[in-house]
Amino acid sequence: MQEKDSVAVYFVRAALYGLRGQPERIEAILAQAGISERQLTDDSARVPATAFATLWIAVAQELDDEFLGFDSHGMPMGSFALICRGLIQSSTLGEALRRCLGSLRLFLRDFEASLSVRDGRAVISLQNRQDNPFARSVAEETYLTVVLGLLCWLAGRRIPIDRSQFDHPRPAHGDDRLFWGPNLTYEAAHTEIEFDASYLDLPVVQDQHSLKVFLRTSPQWLIVRFSNRHGLSTQVFKQLRNCRYEHWPTLADMADERGLSIASFRRQLHREGFSFQELKDEVRRTIAFDCLCNSDLSITAIAEKAGFREASAFHRAFKQWTGDSPGHYRTKWHSRH
Repeated sequence: MQEKDSVAVYFVRAALYGLRGQPERIEAILAQAGISERQLTDDSARVPATAFATLWIAVAQELDDEFLGFDSHGMPMGSFALICRGLIQSSTLGEALRRCLGSLRLFLRDFEASLSVRDGRAVISLQNRQDNPFARSVAEETYLTVVLGLLCWLAGRRIPIDRSQFDHPRPAHGDDRLFWGPNLTYEAAHTEIEFDASYLDLPVVQDQHSLKVFLRTSPQWLIVRFSNRHGLSTQVFKQLRNCRYEHWPTLADMADERGLSIASFRRQLHREGFSFQELKDEVRRTIAFDCLCNSDLSITAIAEKAGFREASAFHRAFKQWTGDSPGHYRTKWHSRH
């Protein structure tokens, strides 16, 4: 984490959920993290990511629960490390994911996830028995953030999410298409995320040594990285999204605009879990989904707008993202809306 990294106060309130109704304990935890109570009443406020990480750890220790009180049973301190030690014994990402979901079921009572493979798509479905609407929203995102963060770490690379749907309404912090993918739906029948099943065959590349390094900052860093929505990766994503594809700046241009060397620019993106090429790919996907759902443009015009030289290449890419052709996806989307 760097000093300029910050987190919206929404996530601070979320982290304090398990201490609700206990103002003295909350006051002590906030003081420990160096966060002012006045900031909690300002929806636009942001706190340093380092302070949020301190808060996360302090709440977990106070509750003896690494899931911060969102579940009726919870995860006693040390649970996350125990789960991770089992995961690095897996040979493939698919084996590790099944082991991860099974391990989480041993601790959590209100949340249960399962993995299925449908037509070359890996789907993680989440059942949530939490009654509180705010807790449902935060807990679902927290649960899936931890699982996805673990998958990416185990594989040593980012796993792009092709489809996400949540059964709760859009949270107050707004949707995050950069993290959950451009094919994102709220108030769905149930919660699930989907990605290319071929990632399940990737080898687990982490070992005991890398696990020790990982555990020094996890699980709180997984959440901080997800919560830092004003980071460099978000800035790059928005800049590219608001620019015609043929006018996109190069990596060198963007680094120069920010007074960074190319190496520093790349390192900061990597620290946030992205490469410049992955961000460009995400923008192209976002353009494609937005145009299919919100315009009458032809498939050929959408392909061109998203930076594909030929419509056939767009068809192949879209089929890989969703398992559907662009035309069939558009028809299904409009039939649901």
